[in-house]
Amino acid sequence: MNFHHLFAPGGDRIVRYALSGAGGGFARTLLAQTRRIPRLSPAVLCDQDVERLSAMLVELGHDADELRICDDAASVRQAREDGRIALVRDGALLVEGEWDILVEATGSPAAGYAMARQALTGGRHVAMVSKEVDSVAGLHLAELADTHGCVYTTADGDQPANLIGLVTWAETLGLDIVAIGKSSEYDLVLDPSTGTVTQLDTTVPAPELAELLELGDDPRATLDARAAAVAALPTGATADYCEMAVVATSTGFRPDTERLHYPVARIAELADIYALREDGGVLHRPGAVDVFSALRLPGEASFAGGVFVVVRTGDPVTWETLRGKGHVVSRDGKYAAVYLPYHLMGVETPASLLSAVLHDRPSGGTDPRCHAVLAGRAEVDLPAGTVLDMGGHHHDVTGVKAVLLRDEDTPADAAPLYLAAHATLAVDVPAGALLTLGHLANPDAALLDAWTSGRAARPSGHAAQSAAARPVTASENASPENGS
Repeated sequence: MNFHHLFAPGGDRIVRYALSGAGGGFARTLLAQTRRIPRLSPAVLCDQDVERLSAMLVELGHDADELRICDDAASVRQAREDGRIALVRDGALLVEGEWDILVEATGSPAAGYAMARQALTGGRHVAMVSKEVDSVAGLHLAELADTHGCVYTTADGDQPANLIGLVTWAETLGLDIVAIGKSSEYDLVLDPSTGTVTQLDTTVPAPELAELLELGDDPRATLDARAAAVAALPTGATADYCEMAVVATSTGFRPDTERLHYPVARIAELADIYALREDGGVLHRPGAVDVFSALRLPGEASFAGGVFVVVRTGDPVTWETLRGKGHVVSRDGKYAAVYLPYHLMGVETPASLLSAVLHDRPSGGTDPRCHAVLAGRAEVDLPAGTVLDMGGHHHDVTGVKAVLLRDEDTPADAAPLYLAAHATLAVDVPAGALLTLGHLANPDAALLDAWTSGRAARPSGHAAQSAAARPVTASENASPENGS
């Protein structure tokens, strides 16, 4: 990408930002990178543990006297007048600072929505890092941004923005996109010498995987065998489904199956795997968004949670030339994969902040629509009174399995997963049932209003065409753990 436009014109204007969830991992990467960009400056930082946040900022190179812990509106305004960075516990105090754009990174659906709404209605831009917020309230926030003349954007450095940008690039070039997606967060690293496979800090025996490093003549059978070999490792992180919901909203690409395919795949195989079924791949139809588990050997480069598009090749001579240069082209020459093997978190986010503030440009997705819904199915029988707690690294919801539904397959009363989070069940919900709004005794009222109004304002139009679409059968949705 060419980012020269971010620095001209605009003179030497400094872009100031507010940051919520400022003590988190993503926030640290942004704050560290900001130190290297003279035209970018933090103004107000919000985190519940402001003392720990202050210590982190000093560790990053800030002088202690640059920082001021503020507990009320007057102290935030005074910090602003004194040229200090205000550190606050209460997100409602962010508005008292002088800044251009909010980076929302709490991961909290209700709190994140409240802060984003406050920013937009006050005429300030928002870069949304909290995919949990976006999956419920993103359409409404986009409407608010339009109403108030602001930019509401995903943030570069997170997979959704990076993938949306890659799709925009591919569409600009006229490439015929069949599938888009990302790799799961952690690679599967096979050590043939020990017959084990490691994912992050977990190692399990998988001796049969060494014989499955090639797709062979029946790719789907190979993918099934690989999935069985690594069945002891978790597949299908809630965060992956949430990120792909955000991507679907901005691109119109939708899930091929509600639990996604999650093939265990090597990078060089992506063009063969994300082909249509009649060509030996996993796709029932073009236009899919999906996630794969990257399989590699020790010492091989990681996909690093990167993003990809798979396209139909068109002219065979062009793509055979590109195959010769090392690009990923399917064995039959019909498909090719283009990918970015990285997402650098907050290290990349300054590009979004500068673009939004200096040029009123989002990172991508200028017309978000309700193309897919992040919902949830009960994993076990859930009795009335169960509190659907949200927690863990991937913000899982207690007793609930994430699913990504095409808009035309989504019941009108389906509850988005992160509206259900923290709510209490009003009735018993049997295992396998889709959570609905009627199941929830006390959903957050503001989030519920944002969900219903946003979905009504920005429908995709696919639902009206569903009668003409070929439905995915129950058997096709019944095998989410592999690429079949």
